[in-house]
Amino acid sequence: MNVQTIMHFRSDYMNKMTDDTGIFQHTKFGIPDRSKGYTTDDNARALIAAVLLYSNEKEPKALGLIQTYISFIYHSQNSDGNFRNFMDYNRQFIEDKGSEDCQGRTLWALGFTLSHPSVPDNLQNTCRYMINQALPHIHALGSPRAQAYAMIGLSFLLQTPHALTYSFPYSHVESSEEAAAFLPRDIVFSLIEHMAARLKDQYKQNKGNGWHWFENSLTYGNAMLPWALLKAASLTGRDDLKEVAKESLDFLASKTFSPLGYFKPIGSHGWQLRGEDAAPYDEQPIEACEMLLACKEAFTLLGDPSYLKQASLCYEWYVGNNSMNVSLIDPQTGGCYDGIHSTGLNLNQGSESIISFSIAHLVMHHE
Repeated sequence: MNVQTIMHFRSDYMNKMTDDTGIFQHTKFGIPDRSKGYTTDDNARALIAAVLLYSNEKEPKALGLIQTYISFIYHSQNSDGNFRNFMDYNRQFIEDKGSEDCQGRTLWALGFTLSHPSVPDNLQNTCRYMINQALPHIHALGSPRAQAYAMIGLSFLLQTPHALTYSFPYSHVESSEEAAAFLPRDIVFSLIEHMAARLKDQYKQNKGNGWHWFENSLTYGNAMLPWALLKAASLTGRDDLKEVAKESLDFLASKTFSPLGYFKPIGSHGWQLRGEDAAPYDEQPIEACEMLLACKEAFTLLGDPSYLKQASLCYEWYVGNNSMNVSLIDPQTGGCYDGIHSTGLNLNQGSESIISFSIAHLVMHHE
């Protein structure tokens, strides 16, 4: 299957899903469902897609999306540094604090934004400020996925020159005490090492008898765990982290790539418990995106071209090389359907789906 010629990528669907507040969470078919409001989760992921779009395509509208999504995230941050998640259509947050996964995903998006110099300095400074405000809470994250998201965002931060200091229009301000006090590198590095060690320990406690995983089940966001350890291994140079990352990613691949030559994510309707078969459905677009990103990282760090082939299969999942042989991309709107049920496509086209496809497409075709 030649994925280069299957479809012409259309970037306008994200614009249609976004108002002056942020990106809507859900749709009824292709129309935003205002009753479901917005989430910081989705605006953070949308920020990643918009940054890629602006960096790769230089689309002027993408810069407007970046500003909208950063503004939403900034508004979601409490004075203590934590992020709220769910907002109703009246622009009122309906909780005092978001989930741990929300904290981690937001740090991923902010760190990723700082790794792209095409994003204007004033927007990057806002991202730096928010990460610095959130730093005191990162050590307490208990969810392995939340830790993984945070590790990835902080790794992007450390791997980017000058990302740890404010960017000012006048050079004499760069040596100010305020700039020097923000985002101390040694603290960020130690946070990554601490979380990587916790993930490695959890892996060792749960692996055995052919089960090479961090938990006794495969659920959502699985690929983020080995991806985070790959990022940490690249940053620290530690072979033990690289070994765990490779072993766990290869195990996940053995459960999610069909012998028939397509990607099949663990079904969200039941997941996979240790010693049992995986739930066949529902297949979610976000799983293909995150597995693609993990495989791309594995190729970069390990140099094995088989990971690049797996990344390509994850992309092909969206455009028809999947268990149903059906494209998830709506040719009329450019939107992405919400997944594959046992009876066919989920015809809603929510923000998580189009964001996942947009990231997958832009990474595979440009980065």
